[in-house]
Amino acid sequence: MMESSPFLRNSSSIRQPKYDRTTLHNVSDGRQLFLGVDVGTGSARAGVFDGEGKLVGTANSPIQIWKDGKFVEQSSTDIWLAICTAVKSVCAKYRLNDYDICGIGFSATCSLVAIGTDDSPVSVSKTGDARRNVIVWMDHRAEEQAERINASKSPVLQFAGGSLSPEHQAPKLLWVKENLEESWAIAFRWMDLSDWLTFRATGDDTRSLCTTVCKWTYLGHAHLEQMSSKDSVAMKASGWDDLFWQEIGLGDLVESGYSTIGRNVAFPGHPLGLGLSHLAAQELGLKEGTPVATSLIDAHAGGIGTLESIPRSPGAVSGASDGTDALCQRMVLVCGTSTCHMVVSHERHFIPGVWGPFWSAMVPELWLTEGGQSATGALLDHIVETHPAAPALANRAAHQKLSIYDALNGILEDLAAEKNLPFQSALTKDIHVLPDFNGNRSPLADPKSRGVVSGLSLDASPEDLALLYLATVQSIAYGTKHLVEHCNAHGLKIDTLLACGGLSKNKLYIQEHANIVGFPVGLPRENEAVLLGAAVLGAVAAKKYSSVRDAMVALNAPGLVVEPSQDERVKKYHNAKYEIFRSLYEQQVSYRKTMAEALT
Repeated sequence: MMESSPFLRNSSSIRQPKYDRTTLHNVSDGRQLFLGVDVGTGSARAGVFDGEGKLVGTANSPIQIWKDGKFVEQSSTDIWLAICTAVKSVCAKYRLNDYDICGIGFSATCSLVAIGTDDSPVSVSKTGDARRNVIVWMDHRAEEQAERINASKSPVLQFAGGSLSPEHQAPKLLWVKENLEESWAIAFRWMDLSDWLTFRATGDDTRSLCTTVCKWTYLGHAHLEQMSSKDSVAMKASGWDDLFWQEIGLGDLVESGYSTIGRNVAFPGHPLGLGLSHLAAQELGLKEGTPVATSLIDAHAGGIGTLESIPRSPGAVSGASDGTDALCQRMVLVCGTSTCHMVVSHERHFIPGVWGPFWSAMVPELWLTEGGQSATGALLDHIVETHPAAPALANRAAHQKLSIYDALNGILEDLAAEKNLPFQSALTKDIHVLPDFNGNRSPLADPKSRGVVSGLSLDASPEDLALLYLATVQSIAYGTKHLVEHCNAHGLKIDTLLACGGLSKNKLYIQEHANIVGFPVGLPRENEAVLLGAAVLGAVAAKKYSSVRDAMVALNAPGLVVEPSQDERVKKYHNAKYEIFRSLYEQQVSYRKTMAEALT
């Protein structure tokens, strides 16, 4: 299998691709440029790309977040202001005028936005603070509602891996109805954040198949015989299942004809309304009427910006794709605060504990299977920041102009050399981690699962922190291995990994994934794959390409590749640790059962 890899075998380490931006500071020669806007958990970002998919420049602006236990909330007003700041900043920095941007695409976290009849924010907070009108994706307030919905055993759930997570929108809606009656009564629109962004930009309330299918239980394949990605008109929503909403206690959505959650849906990349509205154009500093595309969830935008980042087969013409069969053997890891694992296929695959199959939720007219880990970047931050050695190490790293993770990677290299180990991974032989600190999204679909660390000591040194960090990185990679094995056992044929997002810039993180999963891990040429995916949508909405797939082939480009170790000792070591990893969850389930019986 390794010999058939489509990757170029040119590197065992990660170096960031270089691109000379100085030649693009004055772009007024008719060059086609596309704007991607992405709202993450902590900031809004804007990125401009040229007609070859190369990054011209980026800018970002922080957004406010309120956290209180399971409750995590934001403000849509604050988010929009951050977007305006970021867009104006990147255009000013790179001397772009409003005529340079040909199309705009948006992506965002799958957070839930509530607005009233006048489009003003409606509080989703127990505090009653009207600013807090966004339930953030990671909010787990609706665990009990998710359990009740899953107990319904609705046929709809088979298209969500068999069960909904508290991260899905139906449980969150039910929580609001049951706990915030006034907010439920006055909310005029409930929207996924990326759909709200396009609504705010254009005034068009058309929702994306990506958001509605992946997070709202919309059955996109209900339009399978009606819709074509070439269609220029959004379809009336007929993929809502009346019985499902009635059975779970949200029948009032059915009675309203789904007006509050979306009557019109469209493929990602569909041009919305008359383009950028007069008000939004003024706020963003762009041209009124600029084409705006139907949106994507941020992880799915990362998939669009990465999935075709593969060297072409020998003899292939420039811009040609290796075909959808090869496309369907690739898994994209969108590695950020959490990690999403994205695979497309011609046929639908029902895989227990894995979200989907979702029709046209990422690449139009292909099925999407979506796995994930609820905490990866967030977990590493937690592990590092809560260790007593962290403050001093962070200060030392800052003095050396390094990130704390660069410093940790350096400590690990020194430790491996000092101990004369045959390979660095062997440093963690006595430390084992189960990374489910925020539950297990897939393949176990257990929101009650919790993290486990075996092998702690009283050592408070930077070296101890480095070992715990490495063991945690490895545990995340074991989770990916578990998911790949599970998916392939249920009909998929994954043999290639592609990675993007913040964590993909960490060479140790990627190398451990390659070694543990046993596949080469490819990186896209452009670091900002999520922004590129959003910009791809803008290029399609501007009719520069006939389809999302065509735009992907034209604008994606391969970067470097990290190969797995061929040392049999490394394979044997990780196989042993993987068995321990699997047993940690089994033990936890056993402990839960024992304690539940003790309390009866």
